Amino acid sequence: MLTLDDATLIGRSLGEPEMFAQLFDRHADEIFRYAARRLGPELAEDVVGEVFLTAFRRRSGYDTTRPDARPWLYGIATKKIAAHRRAEMRRARAMARLAAERPDGFDERSAERVTAEQLQPRLARALTRLNAGERDLLLLLAWADLTYEDAALALGVPVGTVRSRLHRLRAKVRRALPEEFHHG
Repeated sequence: MLTLDDATLIGRSLGEPEMFAQLFDRHADEIFRYAARRLGPELAEDVVGEVFLTAFRRRSGYDTTRPDARPWLYGIATKKIAAHRRAEMRRARAMARLAAERPDGFDERSAERVTAEQLQPRLARALTRLNAGERDLLLLLAWADLTYEDAALALGVPVGTVRSRLHRLRAKVRRALPEEFHHG
């Protein structure tokens, strides 16, 4: 059986709306994982529903020259997540507080684990200091594993903007980390 690309599914769904369910089946889990990492699993289900409802409603405007709908879906997800940003920021601040409150006595943990736990509050604080565009870009690249070009499509910005945001956010994260963790 021939597997249809996303653009073909979306195009066919205009006349046969039930075809859109295949797009949902293909990408919902990935969008859920991305949203869950950003907002927690409680809100992720809502975000997935909002993303696919929005995508369904806007499917007639989809650029069918793009066979992969992931950047489009991640773009919608990023906007939906922005509506939940306060919860995301509260979560990052809570993670930083919890990590900072842990006792110093670690039982038989590896040096790598101790180092990672000590860095967690700094990384969480660094994330809260990124502006929305930088944070969205970082999480699309790190968690959704998008290319620079796909991240640019998802965010609706030129690839040059992706590169300049990435440069700025790397500098901010470097300033938040101790010297021994800087590479190259």
